[in-house]
Amino acid sequence: MILRNRLIIFLALLSKLAFSLVASSLKNDDNSFAPGEIWLDTDGIAINAHGGGILIHGDTYYWYGEIKKGNTYMPECNAEWGGSRVDVTGIGCYSSKDLIHWKNEGNVLPAETIIHGHDLHTSKVLERPKVIFNQKTGKFVMWMHLDSMDYKAARSAVAVSDSPTGPFQYLHSVRPNTGVWPENLPENERHFDNREEPLKRDFYVGQMARDMTLFVEEDGSAYHIYSSEENKTLHISKLSDDYLWPVGEYTRAFVGRSMEAPAIFKRNGKYYLIASGCTGWDPNEARSAVADSLTGPWKELGNPCVGEGKELTFRSQSTFVLKVNGKKEAYIFMADRWNKNDLEDSRYVWLPIEFDSADIPSIKWKDRWNLDELE
Repeated sequence: MILRNRLIIFLALLSKLAFSLVASSLKNDDNSFAPGEIWLDTDGIAINAHGGGILIHGDTYYWYGEIKKGNTYMPECNAEWGGSRVDVTGIGCYSSKDLIHWKNEGNVLPAETIIHGHDLHTSKVLERPKVIFNQKTGKFVMWMHLDSMDYKAARSAVAVSDSPTGPFQYLHSVRPNTGVWPENLPENERHFDNREEPLKRDFYVGQMARDMTLFVEEDGSAYHIYSSEENKTLHISKLSDDYLWPVGEYTRAFVGRSMEAPAIFKRNGKYYLIASGCTGWDPNEARSAVADSLTGPWKELGNPCVGEGKELTFRSQSTFVLKVNGKKEAYIFMADRWNKNDLEDSRYVWLPIEFDSADIPSIKWKDRWNLDELE
C-alpha cells in the first residue's frame, strides 16, 4: 500500500512537471502567435478572455473577454441544441504593448452572486463583450450579449468605466430599437441594476439581440451590430452620442442568412464583415462580405478561409478583427476554438488577413507566425 501511494504521488509530480514544461514553452518567448495552443499571461496563467475584442487606447492594447471558469454542464433547457455552459464569472481584461505579452488586469465586471434577479447573476449568460472609448464623455463603454440560461431573453447590456482596466459600473440592459427611448422614461426606470426581482421591461421590449460587436466611425459615431430575429438577420444599430443607448435608427442586413459572431472592420474606405453560421458551439464555414457603407448594401464574398480546414474555419468561430497599430496593412482575424465539453479550455485562433489585387480578404492557417510577417 505504501509503495502504491508513493507511486501515485510520483506520477502526480511527474504530470505536474510535464505540464510546467509545456506551459513554459507557450509563453511566446519567441514573440510568435501559436493559434489553438494554450496562451499564457505574464504570470504564466492561461489567458481567460473568450468571445472577446480589443480596444486600442494610447499605445496599449486592451483585450476584453468572457471568463469561462468552473464546471461545464448542460442545462435541460438547452439539451436539444447542445447549449452547454459555465456559470457567469465576469469579464476579464488583459493589457499588452506588443500583442504577445499580456498582463491580467483582473475581472473588470464581476458577476452578481446574491441577487438572483440581477442581470449579471451567475445563472445568466454574458457573452462577447466589446469596449469602445467615448471622446466626448471620457468614458470607456462596454456592450455585451446578456441572456437568460435558455437564451430567450436575447438582450444587450451596457457598463461604463473611467479607466480601460475598470472597474466597470453596470448600467442597464435593453432589447434595442423599440421606439420608446430613454428620455421618455421615468428617471427611476432607466437603470435596472441592484433589484431584488427583474424590473418590468414592457416599456423597453424591442428587437432580439444576441451575438454582437461594436464599430466606431472616424467622426465618433458608434454602431451596435447584433444577431436578431431569432439570429436570422443582422441589425446595424446607431448608438446615442454617449454610446449608452440605441437611438432607433437601424438597418436589417443579411436577412434570413442566419449569421452569428459578427466582426466588422474598415479598410481603404470599404467595410468588411466576417461572421459564422449558427451551429451552437460547433464550428462551421465562415462568411465574409463588403460594403461601401456600414449600413449597406452588403455584397457577400463567400468563405474567407483557404486551404485545409477552411470548411470549419480551422475549427474556430470569429469574434473580432484587429487593425494593428503602426502598420499599414496588418489585420488580425480573432476567433475562438470552443471546447463545448470544457469551456474553460477553449482556445484562441488569431491569423493574419491577406488581400488580393481585387481587395478580397483571405485567411490561411499558420502553425506559428509573428507580426514581422505583416506590412
